[in-house]
Amino acid sequence: MPTIDAVIFDCDGTLVDSERISIRVLLDLVADLGLPLPFDDAVRRYSGNDLSVVFRDIEGKLGRSLPDDFMDCFRIRQIEVLREKLRPIDGASELLSALHLPSCVASNAPVDKIQVCLETTGLHHHFEIHEIFSAYQIQTWKPEPDLFLMAAEALGIRPENCAVVEDSTFGIEAGLAAGMQVFAYDPHGKHANDERITAAQSLPELIPAFGCPVPSSP
Repeated sequence: MPTIDAVIFDCDGTLVDSERISIRVLLDLVADLGLPLPFDDAVRRYSGNDLSVVFRDIEGKLGRSLPDDFMDCFRIRQIEVLREKLRPIDGASELLSALHLPSCVASNAPVDKIQVCLETTGLHHHFEIHEIFSAYQIQTWKPEPDLFLMAAEALGIRPENCAVVEDSTFGIEAGLAAGMQVFAYDPHGKHANDERITAAQSLPELIPAFGCPVPSSP
């Protein structure tokens, strides 16, 4: 395999435990419109997906368009709940602290939401603002590879020398389409049989893969 010279991290579900929080907020708002949806099915269908695709799916189930202010209501409530409840993924700080390679965050979420997630969980000091990339900046979302390719170009690293750390199927497919080496944070073994990627049940398991010394136990 080519050497790994930079690491690109997804945010939601990879560095911060936000996916289930955000989906619960979404389903609460949708229920207020008269459409109860199963939580576990929504997690499976919507985690990591482009929000416009999610909204179209909900509109199809609802049989009508969502209210004009639905996106604004969702974002406001989402940020409120994330600030209150969000926690980092176990081992995220350990991995980021051990990493000595150039790194960045590349997420389908808006930049302001990424910043809230990193600040709330105390991970913000690992990334400068110019190391945070959002699909909203280019209006192209995972599973398309464009976001990861933009991040690699900004880092000055060839795609094949970039590692992508993801948790969702959409992000994994984007990383593979970009020609990058893909590592999945996969605590439930969903991607264990995918030979195209390296799956790990915890983030610190990835430390040796990135050429970092494993921190000594206290």
